[in-house]
Amino acid sequence: MASPIDNNVSSAKAVLLGALASGVNGPTWSMIKITFLTLGVCLAAMLALAFSSSDFIMIIHVLLLVVISGILLVLLNRFLAETGLVSIEQQMEEMGIATKDQIELSKKS
Repeated sequence: MASPIDNNVSSAKAVLLGALASGVNGPTWSMIKITFLTLGVCLAAMLALAFSSSDFIMIIHVLLLVVISGILLVLLNRFLAETGLVSIEQQMEEMGIATKDQIELSKKS
């Protein structure tokens, strides 16, 4: 059920709107998940290197980073589950980028 405004907005512009406007839109949430995925890959590589060096302090430090990032991801998921996603057209209307005529026209279609 994507509106014509949603189809005309590029992913980069949608992520920028998600960063500047209140709420989280779909492309911004996808980018956050991709960022956490790459963070997980990097932390897994760091953990493997820490285990190979047998440095106990480094292992604890990297495990602490893994726990912190895991808690952050869980908290973001819970927050988004309670607030929900915002459509791109709502964010554009809030910022004054899209006119009310464009929004009403997209709702009629």
